[in-house]
Amino acid sequence: MNVSSALVPIAVGAVAVVLLLGLVNMLRGGSANTSQRLMRLRVVLQFIAILVILGVLWWRAG
Repeated sequence: MNVSSALVPIAVGAVAVVLLLGLVNMLRGGSANTSQRLMRLRVVLQFIAILVILGVLWWRAG
């Protein structure tokens, strides 16, 4: 397994973990500030995951 094929699952997994943490916080009635912070972190991680996926596709095509 090379680095490019390991980056995509790591990036997607990070997004999934933050999403689950946000859902757990919301279902438990946690702080709204924590929910907002997790939402922002999820959006940033999704952006990074998209860049990683596009980079891997570009790298493999070249």
